[in-house]
Amino acid sequence: MSLMSSLYTGVSGLTTNQRGLTATSHNLSNVETKGYVRQQVVLSDSYYSNLGTNHISYLQVGAGATVAAIRQEREVFLDKSYRQESGRKSFYESQYEASSEIEDILGETEGVAFQNSVSSLWESLSELCKEPESIVTRTSFIQTAVSFIERAEIVYKQIEDYQVSLNEQIETYVNRINEIADKIYDLNYKIRRYEAAGFENANDLRDQRNLLLDELGGYAKISYKEQANGVVTVSLEGSALVNEDLVYHIGTKSMDTNADLIEPYWPNLGEIPVFSLDPLPASAANTDIGALKGLLLARGDKVARYTDIPVAPTEEEYTEAGYFDEDGYKAAMEKYEDEVKEYNLKIDASVVMSVESQFDTLIHGIVTTINDILCPNKEVLTAEGETIQILDTENCPCGMDINETIGNGIFNRKSVDRYEKTTVTLEIDGIWQDVEVWKYNEEDPTDNYSLFTVGEIEVNSAILKDPSVIPLSKQGGTGDYSVEICEQLLTEWQTPFSTLTPNEYNKNNFDDFYTEMIGALGTKGEKFKNVFESQESLVNSVDNQRQAKIAVSSDEELTNIIKFQQGYNANARYISTLDEMLEHLLTQLG
Repeated sequence: MSLMSSLYTGVSGLTTNQRGLTATSHNLSNVETKGYVRQQVVLSDSYYSNLGTNHISYLQVGAGATVAAIRQEREVFLDKSYRQESGRKSFYESQYEASSEIEDILGETEGVAFQNSVSSLWESLSELCKEPESIVTRTSFIQTAVSFIERAEIVYKQIEDYQVSLNEQIETYVNRINEIADKIYDLNYKIRRYEAAGFENANDLRDQRNLLLDELGGYAKISYKEQANGVVTVSLEGSALVNEDLVYHIGTKSMDTNADLIEPYWPNLGEIPVFSLDPLPASAANTDIGALKGLLLARGDKVARYTDIPVAPTEEEYTEAGYFDEDGYKAAMEKYEDEVKEYNLKIDASVVMSVESQFDTLIHGIVTTINDILCPNKEVLTAEGETIQILDTENCPCGMDINETIGNGIFNRKSVDRYEKTTVTLEIDGIWQDVEVWKYNEEDPTDNYSLFTVGEIEVNSAILKDPSVIPLSKQGGTGDYSVEICEQLLTEWQTPFSTLTPNEYNKNNFDDFYTEMIGALGTKGEKFKNVFESQESLVNSVDNQRQAKIAVSSDEELTNIIKFQQGYNANARYISTLDEMLEHLLTQLG
């Protein structure tokens, strides 16, 4: 081996150790940099010169060492696990935050605030039934009824406003996803260009890209694959987000079910929604991933009403004159079962919509129960074969005013009167006769203005002006109060009127209904919280494992500095020795 070749070997050692020192210094300077992955210098032999062969092996002389690569210490499996579990954590965190917000709107975790309004109405109603002839008691009850409706509207409007306000958070998430996609595409281009020559890896750029993938995994379910040229292609919810040539942005549009609510969609795929919530997200299917999906599920797709909770048909409804319409009842049950499936998929799965529908059911139940006692209806069959409801003028109570006013319910719809005075043809004593009746304007689920729903209810203006017209007296000018009506008001308040959901069998009275509603909300919130906290622990565990692999250890890097410094010094002394030898030879030859 010549002296000149030996000098080259020493120089390779200097270069190799210098690059090692540079990489180690780079690691130390990024100890606190988020997403930075420590870099490791991989050494290998340089080329060999063949001097000949013998019967055992080639006779070779090495040309020193070289840096084969400066690689990152990453574990692909841990990266994928972290991004998936982080997305699942965010999914349940979104729903937990929504349930907590609804609890705050209702007042307390036990529902104390609005429950006071319900209790006040009951107490005022009890006092009214004790002293139905007192104008003071009647006025107090009317004022309490006004406060009850106002409070119900405030609570319901706050829930609805919160539901709509989630649009802003959805828009923020979508914009951030698009921004991340653009940055990944830009980094793909830089990495491909930097690594095209094949001499060095673009490690810092790769760190930036991986950090973006970590964040993206929290917003939605993603899959990704690195191509041979260093480009990473990304899919979101099964559709392409970033490929080698294009970025596919997500858009937002108004929903068909409610123009005030928005949903993410793919403009490049014919405006199909980004997320599918049918079937419902589940861990078994690995679909409960992403803060954005969790937010959409918690918010729902419309403002829910009491009409969104299916009511099971009864056999009595299909029995007339001793005849049971079995086919009609069977068809109604099949329709009901389909409605329950739709309820479980759309309403019950949404924290916001389930509370909206249940709260509205409570208000509707209280309002219609009181009204139907004071203004009872009966069904009649007209000459045209139409069954309608009319005010039962013979059996209804009247006001204590001089006119003995009838038909005044405590609560009215803002846009539709309770009754419409009209003439119909009815059979009376076997003869069809034209009769003037008070026809009840029935509630139509397709017409919100016809419903006794929150936002469309007000206290009867006639009763506000003159509390004496509250119908609590017997007809006939006796001036006697109807004890039966007062007893019925008190009894019906305590009578179970509805189940919380169609999946339950036991009905609740008004107080128990509200208590169970708050309890169900709290149970949901606790479930989301438990899963969220469990996922948070899992994410932290996976991240700790990642950090053990990728994080920079100051002690280890200081050790590497000493190692490379000693190597550099050794090679420097080696070259100095060769230099002295070469100088001695040249001197002797001279």
